Amino acid sequence: MSKPLEGKVALVTGASSGIGEAAALCLAEAGAKVAMSARRAERLAGLVARIEAEGGTALAIPGDMTVEDDARRAVAETVERLGRIDILINSAGIMEAGGIENCDTAIYRRVIDINLMGTVYTCAAAVPHMLEQGEGDIITISSLAGRKGGPMTSAYSASKHAVNFMTDGMRQELGGRNVRVTTLMPGATETEVGDNISDPNWRAAIQAHVAKEGAVKPRDIGEAIVFILAMPRRTNISEISIRPTIDTSA
Repeated sequence: MSKPLEGKVALVTGASSGIGEAAALCLAEAGAKVAMSARRAERLAGLVARIEAEGGTALAIPGDMTVEDDARRAVAETVERLGRIDILINSAGIMEAGGIENCDTAIYRRVIDINLMGTVYTCAAAVPHMLEQGEGDIITISSLAGRKGGPMTSAYSASKHAVNFMTDGMRQELGGRNVRVTTLMPGATETEVGDNISDPNWRAAIQAHVAKEGAVKPRDIGEAIVFILAMPRRTNISEISIRPTIDTSA
């Protein structure tokens, strides 16, 4: 089996489920050593066992990416225990309902803290190492919701719109020094993204949306991540959208 990422070291945030979990597995299959961070330590331990059972190298670093010290520690432990950090996959994120009428502003803060600031924290910690190494790759998992708003998606869409533009700003800032940066925007993907939404009606709607026939699978996103990383270094796929084939609006 081809291992295009042999010798690389990756850190994946939000790795305990969904896209983050699939990304970790696909990176390991492609030959990378994979450090993984998320709040659910027991799930990370299970994922380490799966990767090691297939002959890979994996490291669990439990933590909350909304806490800057945790985010910086995840990067520092990756470098300390695996020797470097070549790849950062920012997959930690949440979805919440977020209209403006009678809104709970704490929900807005929570969504922005995880989706935007968690990404800022890990990038700020990883970039100095990548620049010192002379190369690196950062892929931020955003969403097609970052391209359009809706009456109940204000918080989520605003956070992902901010992530999109912050990520592209990093691409322009770092590209000339051989650090490639990519925004990856999935459409409806079969994950647990809706399970923790506090509004019961919106929770049910999102759960149905991501479980519908033809929804993208997390592994599809993981394989796309490997494809992006395996491109020649002269090539930076700066932005990619992945939608279900049968639903062009998703």
